[in-house]
Amino acid sequence: MKKVLILGVNGFIGHHLSKRILETTSWDVYGMDMQNDRLGDLINHPRMHFFEGDITINKEWVEYHIRKCDVILPLVAIATPATYVQQPLKVFELDFEANLPIVRSAVKYKKHLVFPSTSEVYGMCEDSEFDPSKSNMVYGPINKPRWIYACSKQLMDRVIWGYGMEGLRFTLFRPFNWIGPGLDSIYTPKEGSSRVVTQFLGHIVRGEPINLVDGGAQKRAFTYIDDGIDALMHIIANKDGIANGKIYNIGNPKNNHSVRELANQMLDIARSIPEYAKTANDVKIVETTSGAYYGEGYQDVQNRVPAIDNTMSELGWKPTTTMADALKNIFEAYRQDVDKARHLVDKE
Repeated sequence: MKKVLILGVNGFIGHHLSKRILETTSWDVYGMDMQNDRLGDLINHPRMHFFEGDITINKEWVEYHIRKCDVILPLVAIATPATYVQQPLKVFELDFEANLPIVRSAVKYKKHLVFPSTSEVYGMCEDSEFDPSKSNMVYGPINKPRWIYACSKQLMDRVIWGYGMEGLRFTLFRPFNWIGPGLDSIYTPKEGSSRVVTQFLGHIVRGEPINLVDGGAQKRAFTYIDDGIDALMHIIANKDGIANGKIYNIGNPKNNHSVRELANQMLDIARSIPEYAKTANDVKIVETTSGAYYGEGYQDVQNRVPAIDNTMSELGWKPTTTMADALKNIFEAYRQDVDKARHLVDKE
């Protein structure tokens, strides 16, 4: 019976993973976060052990529970491009420095560390598919602080790999634009992955213009959260140690769409649902520049498609949710409480 430690348990991945674990296994979840608004009734589940805290402050609690648990998932990170550009040091301090002691404790107590890398580590790689064992990682110049997130995550990947050479059991997973209900919360705006779906939803329910940065031609392979969690569950179960020392892209290459296509798909769905139709009809699509939207330190990636061959073959997994179904599920999640959707973050 596994004990799973999730730091950042109230975040997008954390709360969905906790729900799946508690509903489908006999495992215990030990979770820390600064809020618990996304956890809902999970907070009272007999196998959910929640502690309200901060990994940079409650270090003794963290170390004790790393020693106590079998699998460690440090999911606390800043993952919003506007922050990379405006507060790069804050990104480095949390995403790398605050997580390094957690990694070292996993080494010390010989635990299975399941660490969230990111699709961003590939940077501006020009491969048609990003391969975890072959693709080069290409970043812009130092005066583009947008890359501090990718650089911090890549350095952590390399440190973890180095510890793996000395005996650490680890698995690195790279989410490719996971989307779904609960991606963002007004209470915890720092958490999450790609924000674009949440931004567009907020604009639609408020009847505001949708801004397409640099025309919205850049493409992303969007992955529905349930598919992502399926893969994570296989990694945590780690049957026969299959995931030890591995790097897995977790994404859906079939859901590769431009940001402009995403905006139009979301507007089409919204216009077909009575609760959203009125404000959706007021929405205009406008173009802006990345400099105006994020700041001059931003650079973008035009295509980001995961190679998932090893993820599928080794974990016995495949993504199954289409883009249309993923977006419909998100709209349905807020349908009975459109007012809540109106308060979603309106700027990344």
